[in-house]
Amino acid sequence: MTRPGSTRGRAGPRLGAARVRRHGGFTLVEVLVSLLAMAVLATLAWQGLDGILRARDGTRKSMDRTVRLATVVTQWEQDLQAVHDTALVPALAFDGQTLRLTRRAEAGVALVAWSVRGGLWQRWTGPAYTRGGDLQQGWLRSFQFLGNEPGHLQLAEGASEWQVYFYRGGAWTNAQSTGDLVQPQAQLPAPAPTPATGASAPEGGASAPQGSASAPEGEAAPVAAPREALPDAVRLVITLDGRTLTRDVALGPTGS
Repeated sequence: MTRPGSTRGRAGPRLGAARVRRHGGFTLVEVLVSLLAMAVLATLAWQGLDGILRARDGTRKSMDRTVRLATVVTQWEQDLQAVHDTALVPALAFDGQTLRLTRRAEAGVALVAWSVRGGLWQRWTGPAYTRGGDLQQGWLRSFQFLGNEPGHLQLAEGASEWQVYFYRGGAWTNAQSTGDLVQPQAQLPAPAPTPATGASAPEGGASAPQGSASAPEGEAAPVAAPREALPDAVRLVITLDGRTLTRDVALGPTGS
Protein backbone atom coordinates (compact mmCIF):
# COMPACT_ATOMS: atom_id res chain seq x y z
CA MET A 1 0.00 0.00 0.00
CA THR A 2 1.05 3.42 -0.76
CA ARG A 3 1.13 5.79 2.06
CA PRO A 4 -1.11 8.80 1.82
CA GLY A 5 1.64 11.08 2.82
CA SER A 6 3.89 10.04 -0.02
CA THR A 7 1.14 10.69 -2.63
CA ARG A 8 0.51 14.20 -1.40
CA GLY A 9 4.18 14.93 -1.51
CA ARG A 10 4.52 13.90 -5.17
CA ALA A 11 1.40 15.80 -6.38
CA GLY A 12 2.32 19.05 -4.68
CA PRO A 13 5.19 20.15 -6.99
CA ARG A 14 3.18 19.43 -10.15
CA LEU A 15 0.28 21.63 -9.04
CA GLY A 16 2.66 24.45 -8.11
CA ALA A 17 4.37 24.33 -11.50
CA ALA A 18 1.03 24.49 -13.30
CA ARG A 19 0.03 27.47 -11.24
CA VAL A 20 3.27 29.32 -12.15
CA ARG A 21 2.82 28.64 -15.87
CA ARG A 22 -0.74 29.98 -15.80
CA HIS A 23 0.26 33.36 -14.25
CA GLY A 24 3.57 33.88 -16.13
CA GLY A 25 2.22 35.21 -19.57
CA PHE A 26 -0.35 37.62 -21.14
CA THR A 27 -3.53 36.81 -22.87
CA LEU A 28 -4.26 37.95 -26.43
CA VAL A 29 -6.76 40.51 -25.17
CA GLU A 30 -4.20 42.03 -22.82
CA VAL A 31 -1.66 42.31 -25.64
CA LEU A 32 -4.17 43.98 -27.97
CA VAL A 33 -5.21 46.47 -25.29
CA SER A 34 -1.57 47.33 -24.63
CA LEU A 35 -0.88 47.87 -28.33
CA LEU A 36 -3.94 50.09 -28.65
CA ALA A 37 -2.85 52.21 -25.69
CA MET A 38 0.65 52.59 -27.11
CA ALA A 39 -0.77 53.60 -30.51
CA VAL A 40 -2.95 56.27 -28.91
CA LEU A 41 -0.01 57.64 -26.91
CA ALA A 42 2.21 57.68 -30.00
CA THR A 43 -0.47 59.53 -32.00
CA LEU A 44 -0.88 62.13 -29.27
CA ALA A 45 2.87 62.59 -29.00
CA TRP A 46 3.24 63.01 -32.78
CA GLN A 47 0.45 65.58 -32.92
CA GLY A 48 2.09 67.55 -30.14
CA LEU A 49 5.48 67.44 -31.85
CA ASP A 50 3.94 68.42 -35.19
CA GLY A 51 2.22 71.39 -33.54
CA ILE A 52 5.51 72.52 -32.01
CA LEU A 53 7.30 72.29 -35.35
CA ARG A 54 4.52 74.20 -37.14
CA ALA A 55 4.55 76.93 -34.49
CA ARG A 56 8.34 77.22 -34.80
CA ASP A 57 8.16 77.51 -38.59
CA GLY A 58 5.37 80.09 -38.36
CA THR A 59 7.32 82.14 -35.85
CA ARG A 60 10.44 82.03 -38.02
CA LYS A 61 8.53 83.14 -41.12
CA SER A 62 6.87 85.94 -39.18
CA MET A 63 10.23 87.16 -37.87
CA ASP A 64 11.81 87.01 -41.32
CA ARG A 65 8.90 88.97 -42.77
CA THR A 66 9.11 91.58 -40.02
CA VAL A 67 12.86 92.04 -40.52
CA ARG A 68 12.44 92.30 -44.29
CA LEU A 69 9.61 94.81 -43.98
CA ALA A 70 11.67 96.91 -41.57
CA THR A 71 14.49 96.97 -44.13
CA VAL A 72 12.08 98.06 -46.87
CA VAL A 73 10.64 100.86 -44.74
CA THR A 74 14.16 102.03 -43.89
CA GLN A 75 15.01 102.21 -47.60
CA TRP A 76 11.77 104.16 -48.21
CA GLU A 77 12.76 106.69 -45.55
CA GLN A 78 16.29 107.04 -46.91
CA ASP A 79 15.01 107.71 -50.43
CA LEU A 80 12.63 110.42 -49.28
CA GLN A 81 15.13 112.08 -46.99
CA ALA A 82 17.63 112.28 -49.86
CA VAL A 83 15.21 113.84 -52.40
CA HIS A 84 16.96 116.43 -54.55
CA ASP A 85 15.16 118.93 -56.75
CA THR A 86 17.01 119.46 -60.04
CA ALA A 87 14.32 121.71 -61.57
CA LEU A 88 14.65 119.57 -64.72
CA VAL A 89 12.14 116.86 -63.84
CA PRO A 90 9.66 116.58 -60.95
CA ALA A 91 11.60 115.72 -57.83
CA LEU A 92 8.63 113.79 -56.38
CA ALA A 93 5.57 112.62 -58.30
CA PHE A 94 2.89 109.94 -57.77
CA ASP A 95 0.49 108.76 -60.49
CA GLY A 96 -1.50 106.23 -58.47
CA GLN A 97 0.71 103.27 -59.33
CA THR A 98 4.28 104.53 -59.23
CA LEU A 99 6.09 107.07 -57.06
CA ARG A 100 9.06 108.60 -58.89
CA LEU A 101 11.70 110.70 -57.19
CA THR A 102 15.16 112.07 -57.81
CA ARG A 103 17.67 111.68 -55.02
CA ARG A 104 21.30 112.48 -54.42
CA ALA A 105 23.81 109.73 -55.24
CA GLU A 106 27.56 109.48 -54.84
CA ALA A 107 28.20 110.18 -58.52
CA GLY A 108 25.28 112.49 -59.35
CA VAL A 109 21.50 112.29 -59.21
CA ALA A 110 19.66 108.96 -59.34
CA LEU A 111 16.08 108.28 -60.41
CA VAL A 112 14.12 105.93 -58.12
CA ALA A 113 10.67 104.43 -58.74
CA TRP A 114 8.46 102.66 -56.18
CA SER A 115 5.44 100.80 -57.56
CA VAL A 116 2.79 98.17 -56.81
CA ARG A 117 2.20 95.77 -59.72
CA GLY A 118 0.43 92.42 -59.70
CA GLY A 119 0.40 92.17 -55.92
CA LEU A 120 4.13 92.93 -55.67
CA TRP A 121 5.69 95.96 -54.03
CA GLN A 122 8.74 96.83 -56.13
CA ARG A 123 11.58 99.34 -56.22
CA TRP A 124 13.67 100.35 -59.20
CA THR A 125 16.75 102.52 -59.16
CA GLY A 126 18.62 103.83 -62.16
CA PRO A 127 22.21 104.91 -62.65
CA ALA A 128 23.56 108.17 -61.33
CA TYR A 129 23.04 110.91 -63.92
CA THR A 130 25.44 113.80 -64.36
CA ARG A 131 23.79 115.42 -67.41
CA GLY A 132 20.35 116.97 -67.41
CA GLY A 133 19.40 115.53 -70.78
CA ASP A 134 20.13 111.97 -69.63
CA LEU A 135 18.06 112.50 -66.51
CA GLN A 136 15.10 113.75 -68.52
CA GLN A 137 15.29 110.79 -70.91
CA GLY A 138 15.49 108.37 -68.00
CA TRP A 139 12.44 110.02 -66.44
CA LEU A 140 10.42 109.59 -69.63
CA ARG A 141 11.50 105.96 -70.04
CA SER A 142 10.32 105.16 -66.51
CA PHE A 143 6.71 105.62 -67.66
CA GLN A 144 7.12 102.58 -69.93
CA PHE A 145 8.25 100.20 -67.22
CA LEU A 146 6.46 96.85 -66.94
CA GLY A 147 8.05 95.79 -63.66
CA ASN A 148 10.43 93.18 -65.11
CA GLU A 149 13.23 95.48 -66.26
CA PRO A 150 16.78 95.11 -64.89
CA GLY A 151 17.11 96.97 -61.63
CA HIS A 152 13.65 96.09 -60.32
CA LEU A 153 13.72 94.57 -56.85
CA GLN A 154 10.77 92.70 -55.34
CA LEU A 155 10.22 94.02 -51.84
CA ALA A 156 7.05 92.37 -50.55
CA GLU A 157 4.22 90.13 -51.71
CA GLY A 158 0.51 90.44 -51.06
CA ALA A 159 0.39 94.17 -51.83
CA SER A 160 -3.20 94.87 -52.88
CA GLU A 161 -3.28 98.66 -52.96
CA TRP A 162 -1.39 101.73 -51.83
CA GLN A 163 -1.81 105.47 -51.58
CA VAL A 164 0.54 108.40 -51.02
CA TYR A 165 -0.30 111.70 -49.34
CA PHE A 166 1.65 114.96 -49.21
CA TYR A 167 1.75 117.31 -46.24
CA ARG A 168 1.33 120.88 -47.49
CA GLY A 169 0.09 123.99 -45.74
CA GLY A 170 -0.54 122.20 -42.46
CA ALA A 171 -2.76 119.45 -43.92
CA TRP A 172 -2.48 116.07 -45.65
CA THR A 173 -3.66 116.02 -49.26
CA ASN A 174 -3.79 113.39 -51.98
CA ALA A 175 -0.47 113.24 -53.81
CA GLN A 176 -2.31 113.31 -57.15
CA SER A 177 -3.96 116.63 -56.42
CA THR A 178 -2.41 119.85 -57.68
CA GLY A 179 0.05 121.46 -55.30
CA ASP A 180 1.59 124.88 -55.02
CA LEU A 181 3.40 125.98 -58.19
CA VAL A 182 6.86 127.47 -57.99
CA GLN A 183 9.27 128.87 -60.54
CA PRO A 184 13.03 129.18 -59.93
CA GLN A 185 14.19 132.76 -59.86
CA ALA A 186 17.20 131.84 -61.98
CA GLN A 187 14.89 130.87 -64.83
CA LEU A 188 12.65 133.90 -64.77
CA PRO A 189 12.77 136.10 -67.91
CA ALA A 190 15.20 138.99 -67.76
CA PRO A 191 13.78 142.52 -67.77
CA ALA A 192 13.73 144.35 -71.11
CA PRO A 193 16.95 146.30 -71.79
CA THR A 194 17.01 150.05 -72.23
CA PRO A 195 17.00 151.39 -75.78
CA ALA A 196 20.40 151.54 -77.49
CA THR A 197 19.94 155.29 -78.16
CA GLY A 198 20.92 155.94 -74.57
CA ALA A 199 17.48 157.08 -73.48
CA SER A 200 16.81 156.56 -69.86
CA ALA A 201 14.57 153.78 -68.67
CA PRO A 202 10.94 154.53 -67.96
CA GLU A 203 10.26 156.14 -64.66
CA GLY A 204 10.23 153.52 -61.94
CA GLY A 205 11.78 150.91 -64.23
CA ALA A 206 15.14 149.17 -63.95
CA SER A 207 17.75 148.81 -66.59
CA ALA A 208 18.69 145.38 -67.85
CA PRO A 209 21.79 143.68 -66.47
CA GLN A 210 24.89 144.20 -68.52
CA GLY A 211 25.32 141.48 -71.12
CA SER A 212 21.66 140.38 -71.13
CA ALA A 213 20.09 139.72 -74.51
CA SER A 214 16.65 140.92 -75.41
CA ALA A 215 14.06 138.68 -77.00
CA PRO A 216 13.39 139.18 -80.73
CA GLU A 217 10.85 141.85 -81.50
CA GLY A 218 7.33 140.45 -81.29
CA GLU A 219 8.39 137.31 -79.32
CA ALA A 220 8.13 136.76 -75.59
CA ALA A 221 11.19 135.91 -73.57
CA PRO A 222 11.47 132.21 -72.61
CA VAL A 223 9.86 131.37 -69.30
CA ALA A 224 10.61 128.27 -67.25
CA ALA A 225 7.70 125.87 -66.94
CA PRO A 226 6.09 126.04 -63.50
CA ARG A 227 6.37 123.01 -61.27
CA GLU A 228 4.90 121.86 -57.98
CA ALA A 229 6.60 122.71 -54.74
CA LEU A 230 7.91 119.82 -52.70
CA PRO A 231 5.78 118.85 -49.69
CA ASP A 232 7.04 118.97 -46.14
CA ALA A 233 6.36 115.27 -45.52
CA VAL A 234 5.06 112.15 -47.26
CA ARG A 235 2.58 109.61 -45.89
CA LEU A 236 2.59 106.03 -47.14
CA VAL A 237 -0.53 103.85 -46.78
CA ILE A 238 -0.15 100.33 -48.22
CA THR A 239 -2.04 97.07 -47.68
CA LEU A 240 0.11 93.95 -47.30
CA ASP A 241 -1.63 90.59 -46.82
CA GLY A 242 -4.77 92.32 -45.61
CA ARG A 243 -2.94 94.51 -43.09
CA THR A 244 -2.53 98.25 -43.55
CA LEU A 245 0.87 99.85 -43.04
CA THR A 246 1.05 103.62 -42.52
CA ARG A 247 4.30 105.55 -42.41
CA ASP A 248 5.00 109.30 -42.27
CA VAL A 249 8.39 110.60 -43.40
CA ALA A 250 9.61 114.20 -43.38
CA LEU A 251 11.69 115.23 -46.38
CA GLY A 252 15.34 115.95 -45.73
CA PRO A 253 16.99 119.36 -46.14
CA THR A 254 18.31 118.44 -49.58
CA GLY A 255 14.78 118.43 -50.91
CA SER A 256 14.18 122.09 -50.18
